[in-house]
Amino acid sequence: MPSMNDLVRHHTALSDTDLQWLHLLVSEWQLLSDLSFADLVLWVPTRDGSRYVSVAQMRPNTGPTSYQDDMVGHLVPRGKRPLLDAALDDGRIVREGDPEWREEVPVRVESIPVRRAGRVLGVIARNTNLLTVRTPSRLELTYLQSASDLAQMIATGSFPYPGQQGDTDVSPRVGDGLIRLDADGVVQYASPNALSAYHRLGLAADLVGLHLGQATTELAPTRGPVDESMIKLASGWAPRAAEVEGNDCVVQLRAIPLQPKGSRIGSLVLLRDITEVRHRERELLTKDATIREIHHRVKNNLQTVAALLRLQSRRMDSDRARDALNEAVRRVGSIAIVHETLSQNLDERVEFDEITDRVLGMVAELSPDRIRGYRTGRFGILPAEVATPLAMVLTEVLQNALEHAFAAGAQGTVEVGAVRTEGAGRETGRLLVTVQDDGCGLPEGFDMRQAGNLGLQIVRTLVEGELGGTFDMVPAPERGTRVLFDLPLAPEPGVAGE
Repeated sequence: MPSMNDLVRHHTALSDTDLQWLHLLVSEWQLLSDLSFADLVLWVPTRDGSRYVSVAQMRPNTGPTSYQDDMVGHLVPRGKRPLLDAALDDGRIVREGDPEWREEVPVRVESIPVRRAGRVLGVIARNTNLLTVRTPSRLELTYLQSASDLAQMIATGSFPYPGQQGDTDVSPRVGDGLIRLDADGVVQYASPNALSAYHRLGLAADLVGLHLGQATTELAPTRGPVDESMIKLASGWAPRAAEVEGNDCVVQLRAIPLQPKGSRIGSLVLLRDITEVRHRERELLTKDATIREIHHRVKNNLQTVAALLRLQSRRMDSDRARDALNEAVRRVGSIAIVHETLSQNLDERVEFDEITDRVLGMVAELSPDRIRGYRTGRFGILPAEVATPLAMVLTEVLQNALEHAFAAGAQGTVEVGAVRTEGAGRETGRLLVTVQDDGCGLPEGFDMRQAGNLGLQIVRTLVEGELGGTFDMVPAPERGTRVLFDLPLAPEPGVAGE
């Protein structure tokens, strides 16, 4: 299905500024659809004015739909739908005419001109399914009156309010709770959900007849200063959103001033009880903070262990024992780097390129100004259960290269390369890692499986056991040694097919 941008730019003469206004309108018109119990279709005249193209469509959450099929992208000639012509030409809401019959369903059609800066950009066709029409309740009458006021504001260009659009995923909707205020901010009607939310805030009385701004501020917590704008917001003086908390309850409010004839006659206040949402968010924040603190403490403890090992190595008379302790210091340090990175993140994943660069720097300290290490390619973001053993693997391989690939005083380079391929759906991706030096190469008859080097045994155990990958050491194409790792990567959470 083509996007609204594509349809408007391909078929119409509207400017980018006009298109932005249509986007603002479409971001808000779920509200109009729900209050109207009606489908909405936005029609825009084509460049030559001979046809209309439908660029957007909305179905109501509060009633049955009038359109089973998608209408976006349809073209109709001018003259075929007289209500569209009248609304576009006269710039007024058109409600005349008998209901249309669509698949044995009577549908009332109305046309609302969409005005911006004195120009009519298009027409909203409001289609109401009349099959289930009955005597409306007080709630439905309030909905319909509010829809009529919003439609008049759209026709005069005073709605939507630029810069005041709510996030459609979290902003309150009509069914969450609705309050209608008069021009003084006094409640004329409150839906059952709205009344329940205020009762949870601590209100003991009915809302009707109360000044909503004053009642809301009285329910706000007394442990801190009350935002002075809350009275104005809850009274509907400005198109704003806020949250009010009291009695262990959190309610989200959104005010929409109603001014169908230019002056404010009242307001709509949409509200939603988000107590559980905020409670879960706070639990997650507490959990995240705890996990980060644990990683921070583990990092500190590992650094303490490394410092103790370093002190012990200085007291050793044996060069072999001193070297063994220094190797242990570097192994502990590589794990500490991962925990330090995890302590700075909000999840259990790390940007491994940064860790690789730090491991390269840490190992290069063994041979300052002699061996240069650098990285090519990107490891990307890896989960902690992969990052920790992989950091140790890189530390061992790099340390092995510095110790065995270069003669005393020789200069050279060590390159760490990474090539990552992502899996599709449930398929496993791969991470191909190479560590290549330009040193003296492998000794004659070298067999990696038979080598007794502790570092290589650690690498083999981590790569094949913990990471489920493969490990090989081969001569480099020109000179030196190339170490190869082929590691599986589980698909990211939330990918298609999960």
